[in-house]
Amino acid sequence: MPTFRTATVTEVLSARPGLQRVAVAMADGSPARAYALVELVGECAVGDEVVLNTTAVELGLGTGGWHVVHWNLSRRELVAPGPDHVMKMRYTSLQADVGTSELVHPECDRPIAGVPVVACTVHSQVPLVALAVAERRPGTRVAYVMTDGAALPLALSDLVARLRTDGTLIGTVTAGHAFGGDLEAVTVASALGLAVHTLGAEVVIVGMGPGVVGTGTALGTTAIEAASVIDTAAALGGDTVLCVRASAGDGRERHRGVSHHTETVARLSRTSPRVASSPSELVEELSELTGVQPLVVSDTPDPADLLGSAGLRVTTMGRDVSEDPIFFAAAVAAGALAADLVADRATAPVTPRSADRPVH
Repeated sequence: MPTFRTATVTEVLSARPGLQRVAVAMADGSPARAYALVELVGECAVGDEVVLNTTAVELGLGTGGWHVVHWNLSRRELVAPGPDHVMKMRYTSLQADVGTSELVHPECDRPIAGVPVVACTVHSQVPLVALAVAERRPGTRVAYVMTDGAALPLALSDLVARLRTDGTLIGTVTAGHAFGGDLEAVTVASALGLAVHTLGAEVVIVGMGPGVVGTGTALGTTAIEAASVIDTAAALGGDTVLCVRASAGDGRERHRGVSHHTETVARLSRTSPRVASSPSELVEELSELTGVQPLVVSDTPDPADLLGSAGLRVTTMGRDVSEDPIFFAAAVAAGALAADLVADRATAPVTPRSADRPVH
């Protein structure tokens, strides 16, 4: 059950669209940090008394030590009407009429014939895939579809904020109960259509936001949503790539080498996505992985160089590129493969397809 505590805002630490970070003094006087999702609770000011959800921090979960502002007691009401009637976080006290882009962009129903769709199982893969595409094929239009498998607010992702600012990502779509993207979608299927036909993406990266739920079992993890993403994208005509999760630094045996998350997604998917057979440490293991199509990808960019050039620090379970190079190399290889698929499309002859009609 949740834990709520009151605190007083002592400093506004930072702010960007959708997110405000503040320092607070708890009721016992101890200092703490919190973030406010301003679309849901409005902005905070120094001196405001706020109610914080402290559950995750008290459980020692991966929130970075940040509480969440649940309500600002200094504000009696907040009225911020949305664009239409479609709600996210439905039937909770924070349900919000964020709207849906499908109502104004019916082109979302069109198939995405041939567009590479890269399915990620953890958020830290997303920037690596995007940077690799940009390095491999400069100017490629890359969009990100964020699912509701982990954090729901897109604003929480510092990495995506940076990639949008520097133009690596042309836009974002938040699907399901995730919210805060440039476009809002009810489903991953319509989000793919919005990414391709509304944003004009040549590559679509799909994956959850920060955080992933796992239980140590094969099926009890939100990472396996990637199987549904792959099959949906394939049904819409996309060219699917599974971003392999792998590690040499994870202390958990189930994640060493090719992660059990990747193995389970491959087993559950009905459509045999492509995987990049790289780095060399994974080639043999990937060749034995059923349910995927391994493809050799050569001359992939160096992950450390990519991150250094972009000025980004990315970690996986607290480990950086020097501590777990295989994780980073596998994600970069997926991005390089997607870029190569775009190049292949650009040189292939155009063949009329009946699948270009909307899906009904």
